[in-house]
Amino acid sequence: MKGADAMSYAMTTRVPAGFAPTLERVRAALKDQGFGVLTEIDLRATLRDKLGVDLADYVILGACNPPLAHRAVRADPAIGLLLPCNVVVRADGPDGTVVQAMDPQVMVRLSEEPELRAVADEAAARLRAALDAVTA
Repeated sequence: MKGADAMSYAMTTRVPAGFAPTLERVRAALKDQGFGVLTEIDLRATLRDKLGVDLADYVILGACNPPLAHRAVRADPAIGLLLPCNVVVRADGPDGTVVQAMDPQVMVRLSEEPELRAVADEAAARLRAALDAVTA
């Protein structure tokens, strides 16, 4: 992926399947890992409606695991600026979809609170498991 040498902030996988079925699989995989989808932004529709531009299918899911969010906010109240965990599902050609999740380790790099490491580790493991389930 582009910018591979820069500080990583995404966990990425490519699925050899169409956008719509992949989006449904992502929702299910997140649920299986204890995440609820709090927000869903259809970026394609928004940019078409607001700017008149065309973009491939692109949805941003705001995923939240309440116990992890609670632990993170207790450790650093300002960490809410990085919540929920954003997961992007975007078309990549006619028969492919890219799924990306923000790496929770970004919280650790941006906050000085040592308690966040365990939260980020668990969140990263759960998001990685969800991405792996989508590609299985």
